[in-house]
Amino acid sequence: MNYMEEYQSKLTTADKAVQVVKSGDTINYGEFMMVSALLDEALAKRKDELTNVKIITTTCPFQPKAVLADPHKEHFIYNDWHFSAASRKLHDLGLCYYMPLVYHEAPTFYERGYVPIDVAFIKVAPMDEHGYFNHGTSCSMTPAFCDAARIIIAEVNTSVPKCLGGIRESIHISDIDFIVEGHNEPLLQLPEVPISDVDNKVAELVLEEIEDGACLQLGIGAMPNAIGAMIAKSDLKDLGAHTEMLVDSFVDMYEAGRLNGRRKQIDQCKMVYTFAMGSNKLYDFMNDNPACAAYPVNYTNDPYIIARNKKVVAINNAIEIDLYGQACAESSGTRQISGTGGQFDYIFGSYKSEGGKGFICLSSTIEGKNGELESRIKPTITLGGTVTDPRTVNFYVVTEYGKAMLKGESTWKRAEALINIAHPQFRDELIKEAEKMKIWVKTNKIS
Repeated sequence: MNYMEEYQSKLTTADKAVQVVKSGDTINYGEFMMVSALLDEALAKRKDELTNVKIITTTCPFQPKAVLADPHKEHFIYNDWHFSAASRKLHDLGLCYYMPLVYHEAPTFYERGYVPIDVAFIKVAPMDEHGYFNHGTSCSMTPAFCDAARIIIAEVNTSVPKCLGGIRESIHISDIDFIVEGHNEPLLQLPEVPISDVDNKVAELVLEEIEDGACLQLGIGAMPNAIGAMIAKSDLKDLGAHTEMLVDSFVDMYEAGRLNGRRKQIDQCKMVYTFAMGSNKLYDFMNDNPACAAYPVNYTNDPYIIARNKKVVAINNAIEIDLYGQACAESSGTRQISGTGGQFDYIFGSYKSEGGKGFICLSSTIEGKNGELESRIKPTITLGGTVTDPRTVNFYVVTEYGKAMLKGESTWKRAEALINIAHPQFRDELIKEAEKMKIWVKTNKIS
């Protein structure tokens, strides 16, 4: 049987393909922009036939119809490894549950059987002449859950870019059980996030720390975007990329001639990533582009792989920082906002890198529900909040008021450094709290 004959033998409709799902099954949807809305919609139609079906995803960018069709969770239980805005809204309704992880470990959960998968729903690019379907913009843990699944259903979408590897960036037709041809709708694009004056000030402070030949990791959000935009306009040379998330800023830096990867120690001249989210500019750039290399997350986010490159600069966000240096980047109290993701991996890995630096960036304040300013540097993490980066691992913290380097510093020195970069309106109050917490001495100085 040739590949096209095998393709035709496995070709079916979405409604027929999802008939393989049974009550009690665990289904793994795809990841990020590679979640199949078509297969989700077909599953939603079977709601009344099924009970106790667990759905797992990674940062699904939309609210699945299967979940919306079952507001009392009588049929489906929905779980996400890392929250999107859509998952956050569902969580607020009690319809989505977070799955804690350190991102680089994720494939091992499937390999060791901790997360048994019955059916995998994936979205892929069209088959090539060798019988392979490319995983598109998300390599992450997709190969691992496909390996674990008893049945794999693939939606083929012509809008999915062919993203070169790396390793495991494609799946062979022999491993797929059912093929569904989609409506070829374009990939979802991230909305443009406005960059504020504070974002730009923080970006300027971080830019001071980046040297020629540095290897970059950028997280999601306006602040990393601001840093990427400034780098594109800078005179920095021979930058590299080894990141979990590929975003539009990397395209800007590459096209400006700032980023070429020539000085990298591994994957030289390649932008290494595990998933991508952005605009069509990014997706078009990635398509069949040898400058990019997709890898599973147990490669991109392994701190010891990260550290094999010199001068790793990791740039991420946080929701709040306490005076001990603990960073919360994923929850507001008990309300889940996002997830640990790879932030811990890269902060840890950047320190292991020769000449590396890891930055947690945030504005010093946020507007509270009552319209008044609240400090994002706090005496302690808000009750119920999650510590994403322990004080033992955190490296640099940056606000618009400056930089605090925490490595090797005692609790009283950390408190001093962090209060120095807090908003001036809150510094006296933070000093009083530090005194109560026994982490302040008379020689402390506040600028």
